[in-house]
Amino acid sequence: MDTNLQRQVSHMEYLEGMEQIDSDILDKVLEARGTYEARQYTAQDVKKALENENRTIEDFGALLSVAAEPFLEEMAKKAKQETEKHFGNSVYLFTPIYISNYCENYCIYCGFNCHNRIHRMKLSKEGIEQEMAAIARTGLEEILILTGESHTKSDITYIGEACKVARKYFRMVGIEVYPMNSSEYTYLRECGADYVTVFQETYDQKRYESLHLAGHKRIFPYRFHAQERALMGGMRGVAFAALLGLSDFRKDAFATGLHAYYIQRKYPYAEISFSCPRLRPIVTMEGSGKTDLGSGKADLGSGGGQYKEKETIPVVEPLGGKEVSERQLMQIMCAYRLFMPFAGMTISTREREEFRDHVIGVAATKISAGVSTGIGSHSEEVKEQGDNQFEIADNRNVEQVVCAIKEQGLQPVMNDYVYV
Repeated sequence: MDTNLQRQVSHMEYLEGMEQIDSDILDKVLEARGTYEARQYTAQDVKKALENENRTIEDFGALLSVAAEPFLEEMAKKAKQETEKHFGNSVYLFTPIYISNYCENYCIYCGFNCHNRIHRMKLSKEGIEQEMAAIARTGLEEILILTGESHTKSDITYIGEACKVARKYFRMVGIEVYPMNSSEYTYLRECGADYVTVFQETYDQKRYESLHLAGHKRIFPYRFHAQERALMGGMRGVAFAALLGLSDFRKDAFATGLHAYYIQRKYPYAEISFSCPRLRPIVTMEGSGKTDLGSGKADLGSGGGQYKEKETIPVVEPLGGKEVSERQLMQIMCAYRLFMPFAGMTISTREREEFRDHVIGVAATKISAGVSTGIGSHSEEVKEQGDNQFEIADNRNVEQVVCAIKEQGLQPVMNDYVYV
C-alpha cells in the first residue's frame, strides 16, 4: 500500500463502490459539534437540565459541560433513577469474539493497523465453530463478532458464515466490522445478525484525517452514515461510540449523543445503544505502549455513595489527545442516560473491574465478560492464535462477572428476546 498516495485521498470524498444516502444528519451533527463550547454553561444551566424531565439538546450540552462536574453525584442519582425506570435491575451480558485481525487501514492508534507487525490470522469456519461452542458453554446467549477492517481477508461471505454459525449457539448476534452498504447489511441480517456497532472514533474532521492515513476507514462520511445504512438494510439495532481521548472528549461525546438522537428520531423503531470506550495501550512492534500514570482519589458519582478513582487511561504518543479520567467518563455516561433514557449502554473491559461494577445499575445496562481481544483464545481446540487489538483491564470470566452483578442486588440477564 502506498501510504503517501493514500494520504492524498480526501477524507470527505467517497471511494468507488461506497453507497451514498440522502441524509442531513452528518451536517447537523458536525455543525452542532463545531459550535459546542463546554465552558459556556453555568451552574444554573446544569441545575435546569437536572430538573427537566424531558431533556433538550441544550440540556445535554450542559450536562457534559465543565460546570456540571461538581454536580456529578446528583447526575448519578438521576441517571440511576432513569436506568431503573426503563431497565429495572437487569444487567445484560455478552462477549466479543475476534475472528480475524487482518486490516487494510492505517489508523495510528490501533493495534490492528496494517503497518503494525503483529501476528495476523483469521479463524477458519471450523475454528469459529469451536470458539463459539466454547463461549456458549459459559452460559452466554449474546455474542459480538469483530474483525479487522479487511475486505479481502474478511469479506462479506466470511462474515456472513460467521453469523450463521453464531445463530446456532446464540440468541442475539451483533457485528462490529468495517462499514458496509445497505444491501450488504441486508445480507448479514439474513445470515443472522441483529445489530451493528460502529465507532466513529472522533467526530473532529481534521483530527480524523490526521489519525486515519490510509484505507477505506479514512473516508469520514461513509463511516458516519454506517448506522443509518444498517437500519436501511434491516438491522434491528445500532450502537454509537467515540473513542474518548482522540480529540476533545466533551465535543466528541456531544456529537455521539446527537448522532444517536437524530437517528432515533428518523428511525423510531430502532434499538439505540452507546458504547463508552477510552483509549487503551496497544501491542506494537516495539511492544506494549502502556504508560502508568499512577493513581489518585476522587469522589465519583455513585447515585448514593463515595468512590475511589484509580487511574486515567494514558494517551499513547504521538496522538497528543486528552486524557479522560474515570470521573469524566462517569459524567459522560450519566449525560447519555439523562438525554436518551431508553438507550442501552455498554461498559467494556477497557475499564477496570471496580469501575465497571460501579457503573452498572447507575448508567450502564450491558457488560462484557470472559473477554479476549485476540484471535482463537476461547477454545483449546484452536491451536494458533493472533495478537490482541488492545490491552484489557478486566480479565474476569463469565461466572465472576455474574457473581459481581448479583452482589449488587442486580439481575444478570443473558437474553430477553423471544423468537417466534
